[in-house]
Amino acid sequence: MLKRLFRFIFKLLVWIIILSIGLVFLYKWVPVPVTPLMLIREVENYQNERPLTWEHDWVSIDKISKNLQLAVICSEDQNFLNHNGFDMDAIEKAYENNKKGKRIKGASTISQQTAKNVFLWPERSWFRKGLEVYLTFLIENIWSKERIIEVYLNSIEMGNGIYGAEAAASYWYNKPASKLSQYEAASIAAILPNPLRFKANPASNYIESRKLWIVRQMGYFGTLEYKKPDEK
Repeated sequence: MLKRLFRFIFKLLVWIIILSIGLVFLYKWVPVPVTPLMLIREVENYQNERPLTWEHDWVSIDKISKNLQLAVICSEDQNFLNHNGFDMDAIEKAYENNKKGKRIKGASTISQQTAKNVFLWPERSWFRKGLEVYLTFLIENIWSKERIIEVYLNSIEMGNGIYGAEAAASYWYNKPASKLSQYEAASIAAILPNPLRFKANPASNYIESRKLWIVRQMGYFGTLEYKKPDEK
């Protein structure tokens, strides 16, 4: 009986690995149609008798303003182009801050956020974190950095029922994502820590200050250039 159980668990793990690798390879080229968070939000809205809103329009990376690409990198993960999915310096700083009893800070990279948003659910647990680490390793080794940011910007929540850059640009500024200015892009990036609470336009004093900080960081960062896959 015990042998059968172990055999079942082993086969289950093998199939999970095969399916996860297959799905990551598929999403290397195919747009991500829906994420677990999108479905969870719809269920929450239905249960709370709120309007069911879902705006999600996938666009290729060349149709997303470089301003927005740079804004989210400067806001969320300034070492994105250089790390292998995990920013060890940020993890160490977060650990020291948390150990000192300061406000809890995370250290999730854009790659980790992409793995979580596309494949997992928003619960905090060691099990989910373990899956996130595994999937981050996969996408960093199978996708290019440009593909990771493309999937990230097409999948993340950017407002109530607003998912992805194209829907966000239309909702907040009534224009396509390709036309976002530096300040418009920074205002959208500024709300990402809590897009259900904050508004990109009109911006509160807090979001306005974050927006100006992001614009300054964009100036320090300089030109955004992705390495080709053979340069990784």
